[in-house]
Amino acid sequence: MVRIIAFANQKGGVGKTTTAINIGASLAAIKRRVLLVDLDPQGNAGTGLGFVRSGHEQNVRDVIMGTAAAADNILSTAIENMHILPSSPRLSGAEVDLLDMENREYRLRDALKPLAAHYDYILLDCPPALGFLTLNALTTADSIIVPLQCEFYALEGIQHLMNNVSEIQAKWNKSLNILGVLLTMYDRRNNLSRAIEEDVRGTFGNKVFKTVVPRNVRLSEAPSHGKPALFYDFGSPGSQAYLRVATEIVNATEGGVGD
Repeated sequence: MVRIIAFANQKGGVGKTTTAINIGASLAAIKRRVLLVDLDPQGNAGTGLGFVRSGHEQNVRDVIMGTAAAADNILSTAIENMHILPSSPRLSGAEVDLLDMENREYRLRDALKPLAAHYDYILLDCPPALGFLTLNALTTADSIIVPLQCEFYALEGIQHLMNNVSEIQAKWNKSLNILGVLLTMYDRRNNLSRAIEEDVRGTFGNKVFKTVVPRNVRLSEAPSHGKPALFYDFGSPGSQAYLRVATEIVNATEGGVGD
């Protein structure tokens, strides 16, 4: 059974795309079949996996608009078991185009249905805004992971996001659940990081991943080499953290790691 997970946060710069790429690569490394869907017009997920945006015609916009099949727009990555449905700058116009379309909240869900049998995980990398692209992701997903940068302004906006998720659950996707809040860019030497961790764990309890992702230069360097951190520097603290997060995800969604 496929598990569909959206990575969402209305604030940019929280490590959302880095998290989607590296969790995808970590799941693939433990022999799960993974499709990463890039719903951000900036296309950073594709760049982080080594694709030049102008170097391919495949894109998720045509899939959402219904002018192309999802299966015809998937690219194989250099990572075994991991594929990507890439974005393009043209996706930025989809927000306006969707306004007048029928079934506009479920375009992505319906387009991805034929792929369900081919993957164990479909990961949706959302743009940093709650528009129609993010709404389509959250009506498609079974669960949501919220990357949260360990800084004050990121914490300030998380309750607003949770309220929006509750509204989406009520109106469009009753089965959507919060898989977890993931603390990113964590610096154990920083009092603010520790204070935010304590506050978030106190508020959300076991909905916060046990693993925190440290601020790590290898995570920042890896996209410029077109690789997930796991394949850029396997032993780095960031790579190992994402492997542990992937294990937590498998335990939560499958009841254990398995083979």
